[in-house]
Amino acid sequence: MPAKTSLSLPEDDHVKEKLRLVQDFLHVDAQDQLTSLEEKMKSSEISMEIYISKVKSLLGKELNLENGSHVDGMEKNGKTNGFTNGSHKDEDGEDVTMDMHEEEEAVKSPTAPKGKGGRRSKANSDNKKSPVSTRVTRNSGKQPTILSMFSKVQKRKSEDLNGEATNGQNELKKEEDDAEESREEKLFCPLNINDGDGTPPPKCPDCRQYLDDSDLKFFQGDPDNALDEPEMLTDERLSLFDSNEDGFESYEDLPQHKITNFSVYDKRGHLCPFDSGLIEKNVELYFSCVVKPIYDDNPCLDGGVPAKKLGPINAWWITGFDGGEKALIGFTTAFADYILMQPSEEYAPIFALMQEKIYMSKIVVEFLQKNPDATYEDLLNKIETTVPPAGLNFNCFTEDTLLRHAQFVVEQVESYDEAGDSDEQPIIVTPCMRDLIKLAGVTLGKRRAARRQAIRHPTKIEKDSKGPTKATTTKLVYQIFDTFFSDQIEQNDKESGVKRHRCGVCEVCQSPDCGKCTACKDMIKFGGSGKSKQACKQRRCPNLAVKEAEDDENIEEEDVPVEKTKKVASAKRKKQTQCKLTWIGEPVQTEGKKQYYKKVSVNDEVLEVGDCVSVSSEDPSIPLYLARITSLWEDASGKMFHAHWFLRGIHTVLGESSDPLELVIVDECEDMLLNYVQGKVNVTYKPPSNNWFMEGGMDVDLKVIDDDGKSFFYQFWYDTEFARFETPPKTTPSEDCKFKFCGSCDRTKERERQEIPQAFEPLENEDNDSKALYALACFKGEQFRVGDGIYLPPEGFNFSVKPASPVKRSHRKEDVDEELYPEYYRKSSDYIKGSNLDAPEPFRIGRIKEIFCHRRSNGKPDMSEVKLRLYKFYRPENTHKGVKASYHTDINQLYWSDEEVTVSMSEVLGRCQVEYGEDLNESVQDYSSGGPDRFYFLEAYNAKSKSFEDPPNHARSSVHKGKGKGKGKGKGKASAAQEPQETQTEPQAPKVPKYRTLDVFSGCGGLSEGFHQAGISETLWAIEMWEPAAQAFRLNNPGTTVFTEDCNILLKLVMSGEKTNSLGQKLPQKGDVEMLCGGPPCQGFSGMNRFNSRTYSKFKNSLVVSYLSYCDYYRPKFFLLENVRNFVSFKNSMVLKLTLRCLVRMGYQCTFGVLQAGQYGVAQTRRRAIILAAAPGEKLPRYPEPLHVFAPRACSLSVVVDEKKYVSNVTRGNGGIYRTITVRDTMSDLPEIRNGAAALEISYNGEPQSWFQRQIRGTQYQPILRDHICKDMSALVEGRMRHIPLAPGSDWRDLPNIEVRLKDGTMTKKLRYTHSDKKNGRSSTGALRGVCTCAGGKPCDPADRQFNTLIPWCLPHTGNRHNHWAGLYGRLEWDGFFSTTVTNPEPMGKQGRVLHPEQHRVVSVRECARSQGFPDTYRFFGNILDKHRQVGNAVPPPLSRAIGLELKKCVMERMKEEQATENIKQEKMEVSD
Repeated sequence: MPAKTSLSLPEDDHVKEKLRLVQDFLHVDAQDQLTSLEEKMKSSEISMEIYISKVKSLLGKELNLENGSHVDGMEKNGKTNGFTNGSHKDEDGEDVTMDMHEEEEAVKSPTAPKGKGGRRSKANSDNKKSPVSTRVTRNSGKQPTILSMFSKVQKRKSEDLNGEATNGQNELKKEEDDAEESREEKLFCPLNINDGDGTPPPKCPDCRQYLDDSDLKFFQGDPDNALDEPEMLTDERLSLFDSNEDGFESYEDLPQHKITNFSVYDKRGHLCPFDSGLIEKNVELYFSCVVKPIYDDNPCLDGGVPAKKLGPINAWWITGFDGGEKALIGFTTAFADYILMQPSEEYAPIFALMQEKIYMSKIVVEFLQKNPDATYEDLLNKIETTVPPAGLNFNCFTEDTLLRHAQFVVEQVESYDEAGDSDEQPIIVTPCMRDLIKLAGVTLGKRRAARRQAIRHPTKIEKDSKGPTKATTTKLVYQIFDTFFSDQIEQNDKESGVKRHRCGVCEVCQSPDCGKCTACKDMIKFGGSGKSKQACKQRRCPNLAVKEAEDDENIEEEDVPVEKTKKVASAKRKKQTQCKLTWIGEPVQTEGKKQYYKKVSVNDEVLEVGDCVSVSSEDPSIPLYLARITSLWEDASGKMFHAHWFLRGIHTVLGESSDPLELVIVDECEDMLLNYVQGKVNVTYKPPSNNWFMEGGMDVDLKVIDDDGKSFFYQFWYDTEFARFETPPKTTPSEDCKFKFCGSCDRTKERERQEIPQAFEPLENEDNDSKALYALACFKGEQFRVGDGIYLPPEGFNFSVKPASPVKRSHRKEDVDEELYPEYYRKSSDYIKGSNLDAPEPFRIGRIKEIFCHRRSNGKPDMSEVKLRLYKFYRPENTHKGVKASYHTDINQLYWSDEEVTVSMSEVLGRCQVEYGEDLNESVQDYSSGGPDRFYFLEAYNAKSKSFEDPPNHARSSVHKGKGKGKGKGKGKASAAQEPQETQTEPQAPKVPKYRTLDVFSGCGGLSEGFHQAGISETLWAIEMWEPAAQAFRLNNPGTTVFTEDCNILLKLVMSGEKTNSLGQKLPQKGDVEMLCGGPPCQGFSGMNRFNSRTYSKFKNSLVVSYLSYCDYYRPKFFLLENVRNFVSFKNSMVLKLTLRCLVRMGYQCTFGVLQAGQYGVAQTRRRAIILAAAPGEKLPRYPEPLHVFAPRACSLSVVVDEKKYVSNVTRGNGGIYRTITVRDTMSDLPEIRNGAAALEISYNGEPQSWFQRQIRGTQYQPILRDHICKDMSALVEGRMRHIPLAPGSDWRDLPNIEVRLKDGTMTKKLRYTHSDKKNGRSSTGALRGVCTCAGGKPCDPADRQFNTLIPWCLPHTGNRHNHWAGLYGRLEWDGFFSTTVTNPEPMGKQGRVLHPEQHRVVSVRECARSQGFPDTYRFFGNILDKHRQVGNAVPPPLSRAIGLELKKCVMERMKEEQATENIKQEKMEVSD
């Protein structure tokens, strides 16, 4: 070994220095030799020169043969070093490898000279310890945490307890190793190649990499001049001290150096990652590098000391970021700490992954800290748009990167949470993290239970303190939310339902209480009071937190909780009381045996008709029943009264949120004995004040009346079935029956009468003895005449053509090659999400030929059953051409047929208009757009000859006859109640003015767009915080003032009297806004569990509360709140109740319902909660009847509140007048594009194919198609999409397990199945099905992770507990529908069915916009993700259009009524003149 002369030390000092450093590490006999040499020199037997050369040669041999060194007197940092094993070049040049196998004795190498190498080191000969105890160090380190990264905190020794196998090293030729080394390898792993018999492929026992993996690389060997660790450490190029200092020993800590050009490998020379848990498992990892002094920041090799086989590594750690981006990572060996700079060329790909995952966790924590409500797709968006810092050798982050590092990222999030405040919501329970944990199968609570002292996060400061500001509220809203609910909360905090238990298995649960945090200090065992009963802050079980958030989240789409029906109010069990009863005055009226009175004395209290009384219940816990006396009489049963019941607010949907003194009128009444009466009460009607519209935002007293125990008030009539609060109906009894008139009986009778069909206007027909014919029938408030079109349920009649109905065939292939498609077995269910196979048929349509009743034997007609003789209409799909025929025709096009059928009038579902196209005096388009329920035909269909013909004359002629306006000759009231409702054709329909509208949280304007289409509103103002959406709104509504600011700030300005905002935009003033619509976001309180104080304070400051304050201040005529379906279920429906409670207190008529957008003409399932309110004097709209049939399992729209089931007023249930709209209808005409297509404007390349496409393209000819652009997915994702088959229902489970060359030139790997799967067993060929140890019920092993495979490893990993991840990487089906259009289409997102039915890409922005029903001319703004988000967040315009048309009906009805009263006044005036 050439002696290195040093500048700083004379040679002999240099050697002595080195000797002193290494003396303790030498073998016993070597130490003996040294001692004897030293004595000889001291006694001058040998000269200094000889002494030094001998020592040098001895050291040279010794250090090359270091064999299990033991730190003797100096356990630095509490570390005892384990064994090293080195190979030493012997004098005669043979290569000798000493392998110390951890538990065995040292294998004596046959070629090693006995004297030097054959001995075991002191450590090993003294006591054969188990590997764990010999290397205490391994587990004493600390987990690298994000906390340590953000700041230059004191360096933390670290140990990453999870890691991942790596891939992606550049192909390097595998060099021949020493014969000895490769022989030893065979010794360890007999290479059994996988014979498909289910034995896993061989892995290296040390680094756990597959031996047959093309990515397995070997260390290429050291340069000749590389030094060993002790030798290198004393190299003068690194020395910071000079000879007269006592060097190392004075250091508290190990010396620190920087290393560059490093490679890390196991003792077999396999390059391997150091962050995948190997070090923690006591696997010996070594590294070779060039060592540089700590102050040198230049990663080049100049001035460094080449070093070989340093180690083994005892720990690795992260010590912060170098100026922000790249993590500084360090190693600790027995001798020193090393900070990593640049990896060697062959090690770079492995090291890049390490940097990648650390940087990734930094992005995630920072992102979630600022956006706690983000979804998984939002996080992907963030990651995919983040440019990695320079010097990390990859150019973009992908979803694969995130999933690969998920375990590490989640652990970092956990450690971040631990450092946070106890009252802060931990990031780990955000929706985004929960999805990641589920998808990637992360094990929580894996981090050591020994916790670091929490260091506050420097970045905590950046936390967006602005967010939404504190809610601006009006007094009324504030009082309801603040005073009213505080006591409820405390109660709920006390009885907060089921106590959940910690999981007990994760390391957090198993660690002891820390004794230091506030929770521990309160525990009795630590001398506290024991009152708080909080768990130790260090022991917050992460599994528990995530589980709670999960439970709290969504009740699944289709499940409707089983309702336990409450006893209906009519079965009131009442209690009689002893009382004196005497009539006062004479009977006012006598009918048969009944004598009616005006007054009665009950226990000396005078009651008269119209007074209100209380009646006590048999059950003492039920409050008194309250009723109005509508009549008093005496008959055989005794002294009686008729009770018209009130309902207490608590028994309405408002439940416990209602005003305790508020009652509602309901249509429930009964006859009762007077001795049930307990006493008189005062119930006053509280009408809205005359100045109601201007009273918004005033100081109000929440109390409407004082509580004296006997006084109550009411404002509304309430519909118990639909939860509708409406202005009480005006009912004036005629003079002759005012002592026995009951509004409830009246309305109930009227409803019952409408349910019975009645025939009027008999026609003379002598020739028919068996039936009596009529010209008119009335049913459900509608009039039907001969020649009218009617709807019947699909079972109403059948057609003589059996349509080629789609056979419900199973999509499962039976003979699947399981080797090629190893996940196909997971597709056991035949149900395909987004399939229309179960969708019902639309209503049958017929035309009335005759209205008749059968004659009885006595010749009198049997009026109890009205019959109809109909002509059947065929829809295109009912003809022999089948479903294909309907695709190109209009959805309201029919075919006349001369087939007839007789049906019962009671089956009729409604009336429609069917015209012959040639007879219209306007175009078919104009006629059709006049409203729903308008159909036309151009041809007749002959089922026998399967041909289309000109319609016969009688089909045409009846059109314009029989449109009679004749009124029924029926009983006075019947005909009045059943006026013909031919508003469409009546010329005098009043023109409805457009309401001035403010759209809050407007997004890009979906809600407003539908209202504009309905012609009910003009949006003059819109508020939208997010700039790209606000811009999109402006593009489509140039006349609207769009405010891009916080709605709270705007309301504050208006309420304080400002006329403009800071930008000079004019603010709407009180009285300006006639309609208010919007969908406030509900983050922070969107779970299902009850409120607790934290979620309640979030709710109190939420945008829902601000929005209600807008309503209270502006007092618009109509108010609409749109939200996700679960809005009505959030917090035990408390969010819904408080919202309605506010509206009721303001004086609004209101109701709620859930609508399915798919039933109003889009090919998408999207259930939305809609709250409607109407000011006094307006009519409260009903919910629109479904127009299109839709898949039934997406149509469970009832809502259970307090165990009572509510439905919206929709009577026709799941039926519809039109067929369902499919994906084909939606987008089959759009030109083909590729993954990543980015051309903002292209040509349509063709005509519209379907009715929907004709509608959506609009009447103006548009040659340019905008925004048909789609996200550019990474090469791997694109490769997967390319391999998803085109069959309906295809998803990731259809992927082949093959190697594919991707478009970026790289190759994918096959997924290896290495474990047996307890749940799924083996395949038919006996192959394994598990991809991780957890498949067999053991904890996950990080080394099992696989990447860059066509079948994503994480899906089989966690599939068993997530419904096999059905739908991820799923294709849309041409004949099916979209799942709820998402804000960011991701094949592995919550909504994974986002692949085009035939093209290998995700859906485009335009396709999504069409699935929402936006016209093609509608503009979006920003980059592609901005546009996707605008589309995904919008209300589908067809849905808001349908609601708008209902609003319009209400306005027209009110205008008609006003017109009628106006006419009456005119007549009276004329008479008086």
